Amino acid sequence: MMIENSNPRVDAFVRGAKRWHAELAALRALLQQSGLAEDVKWGKPCYTLNGANVAILYEFKDYAAVGFLKGTLLRDDKHLLEAPGEHSQAMRMFRFTDADAIRKAEPEIRAFIADAIRVEQAGLAVQFQKSAELALPDELLARFEGLPALKAAFEALTPGRQRGWVIYFTGAKQRKTREERVERSIPLILEGKGPSD
Repeated sequence: MMIENSNPRVDAFVRGAKRWHAELAALRALLQQSGLAEDVKWGKPCYTLNGANVAILYEFKDYAAVGFLKGTLLRDDKHLLEAPGEHSQAMRMFRFTDADAIRKAEPEIRAFIADAIRVEQAGLAVQFQKSAELALPDELLARFEGLPALKAAFEALTPGRQRGWVIYFTGAKQRKTREERVERSIPLILEGKGPSD
């Protein structure tokens, strides 16, 4: 059966899934039945309501997941949703390692999708906590001195993109690796992109 809001780019994503084809197809079917528009953003299937991002599908090495961009605002009495990382303030994911688990959790998944739509229709927004002042790595500061356009472009990035770059740069233990990461990232920063764009 052809779903009306089927996107050929998402067809290709699901078909090309390395490990989680059945799981992604099952999650996609539930999202397609929700009335959300299907698109591809950040290289992943994304589901939107009036242009606003609501949910996204992920394929990771160890699991497939449906992520809700305002997941912290969803009702989750059973604590099924998880933060994708320690720095995540809004996104929450429902992770799966087999299609049977998705079928068993279908009522909960549908409830999360409906709640995510309700949150978006109500215009609710996640209240982000201000993080402490970013400690920029010395390797980035050194490039700012030699390339003022880089400093201006970095300061124009959203706080989340700035934080993402700092986490990426400082994740390297060796100075040489941090310098290489900064150098490789310059074109992306100058284009206004974050490490995940």
